[in-house]
Amino acid sequence: MKIAIITDYIDDYTGGINTYITNILKIIAVNKNKDKLFYSVHFKKNPVHKTFQNFEEVIVHRNGTPLGKIIRKFFVLPLILQKKKIDIVHDTYHFGPFLFPAKYKKIVTVHDITPIILSGYHQKLSIAYHKIIMYLILKHVDKIITVSNNTKTDLIKCFSIPGDKIKVIYLAADKIYYRRTNDEIIPIKKKYGLNSKIILYIGTLEPRKNVVGLIKSFHILKNLGLEHKLVIVGRKGWGYIEIFECVKKLNLQKDVIFLGYVPTEDLPAMYSMSDLFVYPSFYEGFGLPPLEAMACGCPVIASNTSSLPEVVGDAGIMIDPYNIDELSEAMYSVLINEMDRKDMIKKGLERAEMFSWKKTAEETLEVYEEVFNE
Repeated sequence: MKIAIITDYIDDYTGGINTYITNILKIIAVNKNKDKLFYSVHFKKNPVHKTFQNFEEVIVHRNGTPLGKIIRKFFVLPLILQKKKIDIVHDTYHFGPFLFPAKYKKIVTVHDITPIILSGYHQKLSIAYHKIIMYLILKHVDKIITVSNNTKTDLIKCFSIPGDKIKVIYLAADKIYYRRTNDEIIPIKKKYGLNSKIILYIGTLEPRKNVVGLIKSFHILKNLGLEHKLVIVGRKGWGYIEIFECVKKLNLQKDVIFLGYVPTEDLPAMYSMSDLFVYPSFYEGFGLPPLEAMACGCPVIASNTSSLPEVVGDAGIMIDPYNIDELSEAMYSVLINEMDRKDMIKKGLERAEMFSWKKTAEETLEVYEEVFNE
């Protein structure tokens, strides 16, 4: 069985998508089953892929324009894959070389369809691309993997996909996420100049993540006299300007700390040093940061929307992300009640252990077998 996994998103994305692809490939790469030959498909040569020694590379050269990649992915790549007599092609992020009939079986992982569900928080081009191209792709694939039951429900509702065509496979926190000691935390505190008590947020700075709502809720806490700083970690996305304008308007420049991108190796200590992790996103396909926070022993408050209840369960506090007062009250309650915090930490650690990348990869391999034998 020849299986091609499209991995070029490792080059183009950080965060959850990158984590997903990297972790399932690490485990699949050590698969000793002699009847499977794995290919890593990407659109520019990247040293990252060389760490997966049991994969053969398929490199599709492209020019620097987005249109160049689209042409090569949808028109050139299918010819290359058919020439290599690939049996199964798995695209790991939404869009694959599946617009036209082909001899190989087709699998796609859909993480979310937020441009359709929350169109007001996305650019018009992205909305149109999802509504048209994704629809055509999903009609041609043999199997769809989603990372939550919520995304499965969205696909059934928006595209009329039969439920038995969709397999839900959860993500997990990487093994690097565990409670760090004070000796490990101190250097990270010094590196980023973090000397105060911390409320933490990690995620892209964009409207869908509801960072403005978090800042407004934090402003209420400051008026109650709490000494904590709000530390915001993440790259600037589209529409980020409103976030900085909100901080300025509420005169929180000294209390809200923007760190921008923080290397993955520093994040476990960042979670571990924080008194609270808050994730008030309006919508998530899965939501890895809350799971990572729980694995590091940090209490979590997250939205009660989309997939986040599937991730957090009863280990954290779920709030309405549109209700600023409810969020501020939950934050205040956790920060002033030490017994509640300890209980949340215990439940969070137990919850995080329920998810594993080994299970994710094994269930993905089962999908390959199922599709191949159909």
